[in-house]
Amino acid sequence: MYALFDDAGKFLAGRVMSEADSSMQIELDSGKRVKAKSANVLLRFDKPQPAELIAQGHALAQEIDLDLAWEFAPDAEFSFADFARDYFDAKAGPVQQAAALFRLFDAPHYFRRMGKGQFKKAPEEQVKAALLGIERKKQQAAQVQAWSEQLVAGSCPEPIREQLYKILFKPDKNGPEYKAVVEAAKQAQRAPLDLLKDAGAISSAYQFHWQRFLFEHFPRGTGFPPLQAPAIKDTLPLAPVRAFSIDDSATTEIDDALSVQGLGQGTVVFGIHIAAPGLAIQPDAAVDKVARDRLSTVYMPGWKITMLPDEVVQAYTLTEGRDCPAVSLYVTFDEHSLEFKGSETRLELVPIAANLRHDQLDSVITQATLTGEAPADYAFAPELAFAFRLAHHLKAQREIARGKPENFNRPDYNFRLQGNDGREPDGSEQVQISTRQRGAPLDLIVAEAMILANSTWGGWLAECSVPGIYRSQASLAPGIKVRMGTKPAPHAGMGVAQYTWATSPLRRYVDLVNQWQIIACARHGRTAALVAPFKPKDAALFSIISGFDAAYSAYNEFQSGLERYWTLRYLQQQAIDELDAAVMKDGLVRAEALPLVFRALGTESLPRGERVRVRISGLDLLTLDVHASLLVRLGEVNQAAAEPAVEEDEDDAPPQGPLAIAIDLSDADGEAPAAPAA
Repeated sequence: MYALFDDAGKFLAGRVMSEADSSMQIELDSGKRVKAKSANVLLRFDKPQPAELIAQGHALAQEIDLDLAWEFAPDAEFSFADFARDYFDAKAGPVQQAAALFRLFDAPHYFRRMGKGQFKKAPEEQVKAALLGIERKKQQAAQVQAWSEQLVAGSCPEPIREQLYKILFKPDKNGPEYKAVVEAAKQAQRAPLDLLKDAGAISSAYQFHWQRFLFEHFPRGTGFPPLQAPAIKDTLPLAPVRAFSIDDSATTEIDDALSVQGLGQGTVVFGIHIAAPGLAIQPDAAVDKVARDRLSTVYMPGWKITMLPDEVVQAYTLTEGRDCPAVSLYVTFDEHSLEFKGSETRLELVPIAANLRHDQLDSVITQATLTGEAPADYAFAPELAFAFRLAHHLKAQREIARGKPENFNRPDYNFRLQGNDGREPDGSEQVQISTRQRGAPLDLIVAEAMILANSTWGGWLAECSVPGIYRSQASLAPGIKVRMGTKPAPHAGMGVAQYTWATSPLRRYVDLVNQWQIIACARHGRTAALVAPFKPKDAALFSIISGFDAAYSAYNEFQSGLERYWTLRYLQQQAIDELDAAVMKDGLVRAEALPLVFRALGTESLPRGERVRVRISGLDLLTLDVHASLLVRLGEVNQAAAEPAVEEDEDDAPPQGPLAIAIDLSDADGEAPAAPAA
């Protein structure tokens, strides 16, 4: 005797070897013996053979007209055997009964499964809805097939072009557009990105990088809702200073300015003045919500996405010729020994006498003019000379705390796009790349002044028991990264006891948050903790840190990616096919005259720091890869590459990994995790 039974929704048949009260021992055609519950045995038969019953039953099941079957099926619950006798013949045999079971089981939109071979016909409305869904699936499948054939043929359907970035990075894996790309890539046996590029879906590598970033971080666009800059209600005293800022000519968000008082009197007061949007913008106000949503200004060559609307920025930026609201830190030093005497924070109006632009003055204001070795024929010469001397003193003190000097052996690079005239770039512009030595005199003055302010204010917040957002680094050991938290801790990289970000409140949200806390301390002193916007262990602070950390990292990564794009465009525009570089490690080399790290075949075994000349055989603006190989060993050692700063070891990471997209060809249903583009 044979038996047909239900094994977790799969129908099996075999010879009955033994039977107990509630179970059977059944031998399948494969020779495997299984134990089946008697309640799951749906049909007992003597012939045909089990395999024949299954095969014949499935074949016959396809001949059952479901519409007709649903019409004559009773409204009450019925068994598959009763159905077979009604549909086929009153003497329906095992094959007909098995066919009825298979057909009913595979048509849940017509017949509900009630268990143990029992069924009940579905309501008419449910059947119509199910049939409509099935028809939609058929039409979708046909559409997927048509679109995939177009892609394989080298043409991109418009619906896929419109959803390109969603398909690549945040797809609806049940959507026909996604399925068409997966199917086309399988048919063509090509990487999805290459397929889409050749089909015309990606017409511009620059737009690909730009639109991808916008899709991920600015899905609602980069525009601002209508906003007005809140007025500052405080009556602020006018500071008795002539302050000046030092920025690049392209800077519109002028956050900081400096002043010097008391030269020649033995005691000098060094002023650091920070724009004070925190005096007007309140937490949870409309402007704050916009700033908190963006968290930082996004920078890239030739363009930027500001954290705040321009009309708000212009209300608080430190523009020359205006008396600007500011949070000022005054630090008193002995003029000769530069011994620290004390500090004070004030909320005031600061007269901004000038906005100095370092890209226009770097060749004029030099170390020689600042130290008296050459004439200093420019405004604020005495003040800048003192600020430069103080900057060197502060830097030397920090280096003692660091235990090693800071390494400025690599230049900064400036990117200028010709032809965009203040418009959003499209990738076709001519690019100029110029170098600027790190630690240039004006840079050093500003950098040390900001470190002084951020470390001083960080300590003051702690003295007032007011929480802030701090940046700390436990040591300079490899792998020890800078972390953000709400409690003061040493910053080994800076060489200071504590360090906040509070000097760029127009450009970084954490600076605005810290400014609110500093303003509370300036107004209320030791009782500031009672009125400060954020309290100790405030969950909102931790939320801000988490969001800022993620956004700031993503923005910096995007900026680095676009700088790499424009560097590759520079190589194309200048027809450069050979570069001098310094060997790093694992086949990586660093170009000597460009901000470019890439792999060069043949350099894997060369010592670190050795200078080489490499041949560039190809550039990929989409993946930002450089294909290069060793041309000749120059035999010299580049000390900058041979002795990298510990804190810059992250630069040694591979410059560009696979471009990760969310299309997975290994899963037909589109349910697998994301895979690289290959």
